[in-house]
Amino acid sequence: MRRRSRAVVRVGAVLTAALLAMTAQSAAAAGVVPGLVKGVEFDPRLALLPIGAETASSTAQADANRAARGKVRAAQRIASVQPKAYAEKEAAGTSGANDTVATAEALPDFGTSRAKNPKASISGDLALGAVPRLPQADEDNGAIPLAADTGLLGVRKIVEIPGVIGDGPHGSAGDGHGDFDFYKVSGVSAGTPVTVDVAATGGLNAVVIFYDSAGGSFVYLDDPASGNVDGTVQLPTAGDWYVMVSGWGSLPGNTTDPASGGGAGSEGSYTLRLTGGLDGDRDLYSVDLKAGDVLGATVTGSSHTLSFYDAGGTELQTSSNDFSGSYALSSPLPGGGNATVDLVAPKAGRYVVSASSGVGPYTVELEVYRPGTETEKAGTVQTLFLDFDGARVNTSMFGGNGAQRDLSPLSAFLPGWGLTKADENKLIDAVVASVKENMSRDLSARGTNPNFAIRILNSRDNADPFGRPDVSRVVVGGSVAESGITTIGIAQSIDPGNFGHEETALLLLDYISRPAPDPNSFNTFLAPGADKIAFIGRALGNYISHEAGHFSGSWHTTETNGTANLMDQGGNPTQMVGAGPDRLGGNADDVDVDYTTDTYAAPFTGIEDTLNRTAWAYSRGQR
Repeated sequence: MRRRSRAVVRVGAVLTAALLAMTAQSAAAAGVVPGLVKGVEFDPRLALLPIGAETASSTAQADANRAARGKVRAAQRIASVQPKAYAEKEAAGTSGANDTVATAEALPDFGTSRAKNPKASISGDLALGAVPRLPQADEDNGAIPLAADTGLLGVRKIVEIPGVIGDGPHGSAGDGHGDFDFYKVSGVSAGTPVTVDVAATGGLNAVVIFYDSAGGSFVYLDDPASGNVDGTVQLPTAGDWYVMVSGWGSLPGNTTDPASGGGAGSEGSYTLRLTGGLDGDRDLYSVDLKAGDVLGATVTGSSHTLSFYDAGGTELQTSSNDFSGSYALSSPLPGGGNATVDLVAPKAGRYVVSASSGVGPYTVELEVYRPGTETEKAGTVQTLFLDFDGARVNTSMFGGNGAQRDLSPLSAFLPGWGLTKADENKLIDAVVASVKENMSRDLSARGTNPNFAIRILNSRDNADPFGRPDVSRVVVGGSVAESGITTIGIAQSIDPGNFGHEETALLLLDYISRPAPDPNSFNTFLAPGADKIAFIGRALGNYISHEAGHFSGSWHTTETNGTANLMDQGGNPTQMVGAGPDRLGGNADDVDVDYTTDTYAAPFTGIEDTLNRTAWAYSRGQR
């Protein structure tokens, strides 16, 4: 099936303005509650969300960043080296020749050495194999109980089905409520990727929504510019899911009632292709990297999933979407395709990129750079500034409307922890010591970067250097009300390789200074008789290190697997504050939380080395 423009993939209860413009009945059916999203919309991958506030975010800022980055990178590429073209050796329409790490096709001329090209454009083809084509489903299949069974993820991994929107009893030629076609996908495992491809004809502008069996949780795709749909979703929960195809402008008010639509939308014929899982053809290519090399890849065409592996076959990162909108605006890493992955090589050796999840031709853009300030003037060192004095911050960098927001200083929140102004200096001492242990001593001692260097300053002891080259800051203060952002912490970007050297992160203090037993508050975890200042200082240092870890290049890691990592996502503050087995902080069983090796949090899979991602972000200038 011919591939068209990329669909937009959205998850949960936050819809675009265009979909919200549909009938109120239809929007309510899709899980949209008017007024649910308050304040600033921001990229949740950049935020340490408080418990209970996970729905108060969107990817609007990531989309804006992606558009801005596209302009920046387009200008950079005019004078940049051209990528070397590489054509897959495996014959088109066949599989098995380069499907494993051991049989990956080598790109010997790729790399950051002077004699090599740091960019490669790989053209390949994912084998089609036999695609079962089912007959058009009988009407009426306009609701979950009436869905046609595709057999996907059961007896088959790929299926193609013709259909028509408008031929049922509720289309414009019938009662006018709107025609919907539902298809069943059985036996889904949590996180299963499903690729959907709708080729629409006539006047149909297709919309695809994946509903769970209760019709509540949903994932939807659309591409209003083309009328077709082409994308991959990772279904978040196990069980049966139902794929609904409809026309733009019409959604069901009740997923169990085929006559519940608010009116007919666009209508016409379509062909639906569904591919489940990653069991089809995949093509692997190997490259040799130096320690600290920053590798990025994006794919267009038929492939919808990219993966990085090490030479031993360990999965380092897999993605089925383009998350380059979370990168720093100055990042040169590629993006804009169906899927994007990035890697900071912890050691020299062979690494492998895999393209999968699709059928037909594709192009992988592969690029590699040296990290941080390494390419700057010899001796250049990046500064991390901890601002405890409050600050005026333009929230547009986090997805806001450009409003300047005044954030209160650390001292304003001391009473919430039962501390006084007289305790502030001791608390700052404890915070600075915690950050230096996490981001200086540990990274120097345990990371693989022999040129590691970082300067950590703070507003009590040093003049404010923010605004100078190579200075990033974490503002420690302010509240949700002051910032307009429903979060505990948020960073300006996730910047693998740390190419944006002058960024900002916030650590807001209202949630974490609330009275016990608020689940987000440090007060909830204080052990009886605990050294309150030492515990709160260490916990604040961990949270600061989390946010700095984002603009140093690390994504979220899994919070529920028992591995304590400074990059664990929000939702498990007991682990982040270093409370030990007794789940109380400030006593003998507390643990030292560090950057370490851990599994990625959704939407990625694989193993993330947050220690070396952060260590290589801070390289002394070598030019």
